[in-house]
Amino acid sequence: MRIATYSAEGRIHYGAVADGGMIALSPEFPQWPTLWDAVRAGGFSELIASVAGKAVSHTDFQYEMVMPNAPRILCVGVNFPDRNAEYKDGSAQPKYMSLFPRFASGFTGHEQPLIRPPENHTLDYEGEVAIVIGKEGRRIAQDDAYDHIAALTLCNEGTIRDWVRHAKFNVTQGKNWDRSGSLGPWLVPFETASQLDDARIITRVNGELRQDDVLSRMVFSVRREIEYISTFMTLQPGDIIITGTPTGAGARFDPPRYLVPGDVVEIEVEGIGILRNGVADEIL
Repeated sequence: MRIATYSAEGRIHYGAVADGGMIALSPEFPQWPTLWDAVRAGGFSELIASVAGKAVSHTDFQYEMVMPNAPRILCVGVNFPDRNAEYKDGSAQPKYMSLFPRFASGFTGHEQPLIRPPENHTLDYEGEVAIVIGKEGRRIAQDDAYDHIAALTLCNEGTIRDWVRHAKFNVTQGKNWDRSGSLGPWLVPFETASQLDDARIITRVNGELRQDDVLSRMVFSVRREIEYISTFMTLQPGDIIITGTPTGAGARFDPPRYLVPGDVVEIEVEGIGILRNGVADEIL
C-alpha cells in the first residue's frame, strides 16, 4: 500500500497509488486536510483500511512533496562508516550523531525537478531513507523505537555544498534552498523490522550508480536515532527523521560532480520504491 500527496485539477489531494492512477482519500476525511494531519491524528491505518473496493479517481496528476506541511524534519548527518573519512579533516568518528533541521519548503515531489539557484551551482544529491513517526514518545528505549514508526519514504537530501561552509558549526543554510531536495514518492506503512534492517539504498545519476549501501551499516541505527532524539525532544506523530546517506555524493569526487540541468537522479530502496527527479535552473 502506498499513500501519496498529489495535485490534480488544480487541487491538492492525498490518496492511494493504484496501477491506473490515484484513488483520492482526502474527500472522505475532511477532518484531516492533509496527509500530515492524518498521521498526526493517528489516522494513517484508517486511511489504509479505507482503500479497499475504491476505484481510481485521477489518472492525470502530479506528485507533490509527500507531507508538504510537516513542521518538524530532522536530518542525521555523516552516518555511514566511510562518510567521516570523506571529509579528509583527520577527525575521529564522532561519539554522537550530527543533526540539523530541514523545512518542507526545501523539498519537491517525485518526478518534479530539483531547483538549482542562480547564486550557487554546487547542487548535490544524497539518497536516504526517511521515517515518519506515528506514536508520541519521550526517552524512547531502542527496543521500543520501531513501535513509534508509522511509515517510510525516500529522500534526496539535495544540498548546496558551498553554503554549508558559510558558518563554523552549522549547515542549515546549505540544506534549505527552496525545492533543492525531494521527499516521496509516497508513504509505505512500516510493518516489519526487516523493512529497515535489511534495506539497501541505491542512488543513480543518469543511470550511473553513485551510492550503494545497506542501512544495517549505519553508525547510528534508526533505533539509536529515535532513542537519542527523543531524549531531548518529545517525538510527535508526523515528525520526519531523515536517517543518513552513504558515501558517493557528487562533492566527494575529484573533481566534484555536481548536478546540472538535465540530470536525472534516482533513489531506490526495495519495498519502498524509486524517487526520481530531474534538475532545472531556477526561473527568476
